[in-house]
Amino acid sequence: MRSLLITLIAATLTFAQEKPAENRPPANSEAEVIQVKTLTGDSFNRLLQLLQVFHADIRGDNQLRTIVVYAPKDVITQVRRVVDQLDRPGSEAAIGKSIEMTLTLLRCSPKPPAVGNTLPPEMEAVARQLRSATQYKDIQMWDVIPLRLQEGTDTLESLRLPGAGTSGQPTTANITMHPEATFRKDQSRMVRFSRVEIDLRVPTPSLNIAQQFTFNNYNLRTSGDFGEGQKTVLGKISGTGEDEAIFAVITLKVLD
Repeated sequence: MRSLLITLIAATLTFAQEKPAENRPPANSEAEVIQVKTLTGDSFNRLLQLLQVFHADIRGDNQLRTIVVYAPKDVITQVRRVVDQLDRPGSEAAIGKSIEMTLTLLRCSPKPPAVGNTLPPEMEAVARQLRSATQYKDIQMWDVIPLRLQEGTDTLESLRLPGAGTSGQPTTANITMHPEATFRKDQSRMVRFSRVEIDLRVPTPSLNIAQQFTFNNYNLRTSGDFGEGQKTVLGKISGTGEDEAIFAVITLKVLD
């Protein structure tokens, strides 16, 4: 299949519309298919743009993650070397757009909604969704965490959450995000996350010893493609039991 693809590409280039002699590939040119393993979306397109420095016939397909080079063998070798160097997290091609994220934590209970409990208007639709899809009816805002992410790099955030409880010890959160790529799907802009991790360390008073407490660790692990401007429920942070749950909701904005 690979040899057939290369043959078809070479034939297309050979019998294409006549070009001025100075723009024709050298007579000793050959076709080579290079597979891109890491970069997708806008990162893939930046890689293609960086390869234009070779002034060779270079074309790419983001969906197939392939780059086709039609050039002399020594140029193909140089192109492959550059692709190997850039096709990795943290490279010049991978590090791209800045992304603003709002992470909202909701505390949810199966009890009837508390009197006077109100949510911001922008979260009402999310609350209706949770009430219809789960057993949780009382949904309260716990915290809103703004994050600034960079496409292609890890973001690590450690913070204290409001509400120290009877122990006087705060709940701490460790958040790890890796936005792998930004890309367009139909009319929407998407962000592909290869890693989303939220770890909560919640103090709980001891039942046996006064003034003592223990820590319970709760976490969420996920990945996927999330749309810009949409409120996406990442899921329930595991380990919180049936009486109470914590749900994480994100909203994204890609900065041009």
